[in-house]
Amino acid sequence: MSNVKELDQLVAKYKTLKKEIHQVIVGQEEVVDQVLISMFSRGHCLLVGVPGLAKTLLVNTIAQSLGLSFNRIQFTPDLMPSDIVGAEILGENRSFQFVKGPLFNNIVLADEINRTPPKTQSALLEAMQERHVTAAGSTYKLPKPFFVLATQNPIEQEGTYPLPEAQLDRFMFNIWVDYPTFEEEMAIVKSTTQDQKIEIKQIMSGEEIIRFQELIREIPVADNVLEYAVKLVGRTRINDASAPQLTKDFISWGAGPRASQYLIIGAKCHAVLKGKYAPDIEDVQAVAKPILRHRLVRNYKAEAEGYTMDKIIQELL
Repeated sequence: MSNVKELDQLVAKYKTLKKEIHQVIVGQEEVVDQVLISMFSRGHCLLVGVPGLAKTLLVNTIAQSLGLSFNRIQFTPDLMPSDIVGAEILGENRSFQFVKGPLFNNIVLADEINRTPPKTQSALLEAMQERHVTAAGSTYKLPKPFFVLATQNPIEQEGTYPLPEAQLDRFMFNIWVDYPTFEEEMAIVKSTTQDQKIEIKQIMSGEEIIRFQELIREIPVADNVLEYAVKLVGRTRINDASAPQLTKDFISWGAGPRASQYLIIGAKCHAVLKGKYAPDIEDVQAVAKPILRHRLVRNYKAEAEGYTMDKIIQELL
């Protein structure tokens, strides 16, 4: 089976890739893992955390180690759709030409995505789902591979717009970036207050990433694993026959079918990177929190009783 050899190659590359990333990024093991899983699964990521936790640095480092083109768009309240997609301008020969915006890169970092109005956020929607954009009646394909990694600040509610559910659903993972431990912070301060430049080596090419994405989709999944994923998502819906009391008490809106799809693809990728050739139920559980936490809507009772989204998902598992 030639695929097995290729899957082993992927695991070897993945280990080298992580080593390279951790030259710059201290700690954040789980965050790095989840970003890479979403990339190999052809998904987009939402990174949520307070400012100053190296979210932008992480994305930049990953882009360098994958040898992909990278652009950062700082989302502000006055950002227009044409600022990210591009616009038609009148050329010297008196005809209109389309000038591509920063969206035409392999990795696009949408920094502080919840600071821009819905009109501009929706310009991202088409790009994330269809992987092309429409401007002035013409359709332009985005480069392959294409990932949107967005960051969102949870605390500064001043000047932030909540992301619409349709936009949130486009993100495969919602990754929480937490504060570093004492030892990690010591290492961060030590390395960043000296004058040393770390050169990031390219570990993979765009073609390899596309091939690995295809490989992961080809992996077989046992029926019991599929069933587990679909049942788990069903348990988040209030009207579902299998919904436990917990769901009825604390959730006002459950996850859609896209959650089931991402659970299976995420589980496939998680299994491969752990050296297995097919996913099992543990792999589904390993990716469940980042996939479900932005697809469920807690009600007031959950907030009043201090039920966090992760605690609800943990109990559903």
